[in-house]
Order: sequence, then C-alpha cells, then structure tokens
Amino acid sequence: MRWEDYRRSDNVEDRRGETEYASAGQSFGGGGGGGLGIGAIVVLGLIGWAFGIDPRLLIGGAELFNGARHSQTQSAPPQPQSKQAGTPTDQMGQFVAAVLAENEDVWTDILPSQAGVNYVKPKLVLYSGSTRSGCGGASASMGPFYCPNDQKVYLDTSFFRDMKEKLGGGGDFAYAYVISHEIGHHIQNLLGILPKVQAAQQRASKADANALSVRVELMADCLAGVWAANAQKKYQILQPGDVDKAINTAQAIGDDRLQKQAQGYVVPDSFTHGSAAQREQWLNTGLKSGEVNACNTFKR
Repeated sequence: MRWEDYRRSDNVEDRRGETEYASAGQSFGGGGGGGLGIGAIVVLGLIGWAFGIDPRLLIGGAELFNGARHSQTQSAPPQPQSKQAGTPTDQMGQFVAAVLAENEDVWTDILPSQAGVNYVKPKLVLYSGSTRSGCGGASASMGPFYCPNDQKVYLDTSFFRDMKEKLGGGGDFAYAYVISHEIGHHIQNLLGILPKVQAAQQRASKADANALSVRVELMADCLAGVWAANAQKKYQILQPGDVDKAINTAQAIGDDRLQKQAQGYVVPDSFTHGSAAQREQWLNTGLKSGEVNACNTFKR
C-alpha cells in the first residue's frame, strides 16, 4: 500500500507511554470479579482479534449482551490529562495518521454526495495497554474500537503485531482496513444507524441483539471497502497483493473460525461480527461498488 507520500492527519491523540490506570476489564470481559475465567478468555479471544467495536461498547453496557442486566460497570479512576495532540513522529504513528487522512479526504468527498450527510472528522486515540474512553475503560486486549459517545477511534497498535503473529496476516493495507472499519462505525453513527440499533437491541433477545450486531459489523466491513475503492480511484494507493491480504484477514477473523479455534465448535447464535464468508462478501461488496448504498446489510 502506498502511503508515505500522502498527507498526515492532525486528528490523532497520542497517549502512548502515559501511565494509565488498570483497565476496567469487567466492563468488557464478561462476568465475574478478579481474574479472567474461561468464558472471559473465549470472549476476549473472539472480540479482541476482531476488527470492530466491541458490540457491548456500541450499546453502552456489557449487561445487554451477556444477559447480566443486574451487573454494574465499575468506574475507573481518571487518567492523566497530559497527551500529545497532532501528528506523531514515529513510523507507526505516521502510518496511522496517513491512513486517517486518506479516510478524511475520501469521506469528506463522497459522504455528502452519496448519502447527503456531511463528514465530521473523528479523533483517533493511540494508546499503550489501557486508557479511558467515553465508553468506559479501554484495554489492548479488546482490540481497536469506535466509541460513539465521544466519536473517537481507540487503537493500541500492538494489535497489528497480534494480527501478524496470531492470524498470519499483516501488511499495510490490512492494517489500513482495520482502521477504516472503525471509521465505518463512525459513518454509521453519522447516518443515525447506531442509535437505532441500540434501541432495537434493548428490546431484543440476546440472539436477536447479536444478529443486529453482526449486521452492524458487516456494514462496517463494506464501508471500509467503499473507502478503499474510492481511495484507489483518487490516489492509486493499492499495490499487487494488497486486496488479497485484506480478504484473507477478514476471513481469519470470522466468528466461525475464531470460535472453532478457541473452543472447537461453532455457535451461530452467539456471532457478533459475522462468519468468514460473510466478512469476505461484504468487504468485496464495498470494494467492487464504491457506493455507501450498497452496504445496507439491514435489508438482506
């Protein structure tokens, strides 16, 4: 992927290296106090390796997905206020800022023309280990996510190392796809989709709430493809093999493959991000169409 000559976004909040509080893992790990149980480890394995917001972050509370409506999220102590705003100077920070800039320029152009909505640029927070978000505590084990409450994307870039070592994936375009998937959730928020899904999930059974989450995640996959298609058209960012790497990674983090890997069997009703085949399908839909209206997973 070509990115070195592209401009860098200054909408990056660099918290790496700060001394943070211990992450409020119970908000995300699922049930129980103290150390992580087997169930929590499975959840972290499934969600932490996936490209998308934790579905429980989307609806603002783990209890809605775990069926533990009586549980309370622990408050975390405030984090230090010092942080570096603007473009980071290290190579990974430069890469993230360049991908964010490409998303800004593409979506500023196509979102008004294709969807009649102005693009509002989100912040992207880089952090190490743990930090605080508008959706509660954030931990590296959760993977990248978008918080609709503060309209920020949170990324511990150690996730990219995990992609390469645990999934056999990696490569600049695969990493850009991860970031752009999270921006896809921001697009959903701007379109008013996330609040509607949240309201529907609050009335739904656990299985139906999970099914809605799958549609949200697959749409974000598709929107990442829409970004890539339009970035390629405008800036010729892709190099041979880039798309194949992204598709291979999308397949690798399908719920069915992750569940099979983690527990030896598959439970479709518990899917929250979509199967390998679905993730490949919707990424390809966005790549081939380049159109937001091709990504309506709620009509299919």
